[in-house]
Amino acid sequence: MAFSVSLDGKIALVTGGSRGIGAETVRLLVEAGARVAFNYRQAREQAAALAAECGGPERCFAMEQELSTPADGRALVEAAVRRFGGLDILVANHGVWEAEDVSIARMPEAQWRRTLGVNLDSVFGLVQAAAAQMERAAQGSAPDAVKGHIILISSTAGQRGEAYHADYAVTKGALISLTKSLSSELGPKGIRVNCVAPGWVATEMSAAALGDAEVGAKIKAGIPVGRVGTAREIAGPILFLCTPLAGFISGEILNVNGGAVLVG
Repeated sequence: MAFSVSLDGKIALVTGGSRGIGAETVRLLVEAGARVAFNYRQAREQAAALAAECGGPERCFAMEQELSTPADGRALVEAAVRRFGGLDILVANHGVWEAEDVSIARMPEAQWRRTLGVNLDSVFGLVQAAAAQMERAAQGSAPDAVKGHIILISSTAGQRGEAYHADYAVTKGALISLTKSLSSELGPKGIRVNCVAPGWVATEMSAAALGDAEVGAKIKAGIPVGRVGTAREIAGPILFLCTPLAGFISGEILNVNGGAVLVG
């Protein structure tokens, strides 16, 4: 039997969609039939190229939008809804991670505040606006129908912590708690909320650490499958969680890390 995963007719918003995991997620969602809006902050050329590759503005649309406050998150959801007329899927993928190790004793307050603003505060605005939109659109539908999907992207750092990157680990741990809280709140309303927690993945954000001979070797030695992941290997599970095949999954933290961190 032929087997396909279809998101025909669905509208998705992917944050941080111009590069890395976000870009691969955009590609897979479009391949599955969805119309996709995504934001970028600086990578204008990459964003334009990705949108063109994925079918142009009627199918895939790039929007320049800073994400560091709740208002930023709400504004992005509103822009996506204006563009495509609705929202069925939110993938909150964006984030910042300082490549330099910084001890808690000398971490600047500005770094702490910026990381929390980008990685957490803006996500609050995104999910607040997305959930409201999904609830409005679902009025009158069957009580047991799935009315939307929200996928938050956490990290192994949110589960075991990460020395010298406390700001990042705190935000990713908070997203795990947020996933569970939103699942309990929104599940009865037909909105599925889940989380994907990647381990080390070959992206621009991790390039400095993975490219360091000593650090890179240590990282790979801690991954049982013997290598770091690819962006597409994270995007695949994200896609799965947005399909009817995952209709009975809610509040789950899906670990995609090559066996490096075993939780559960």
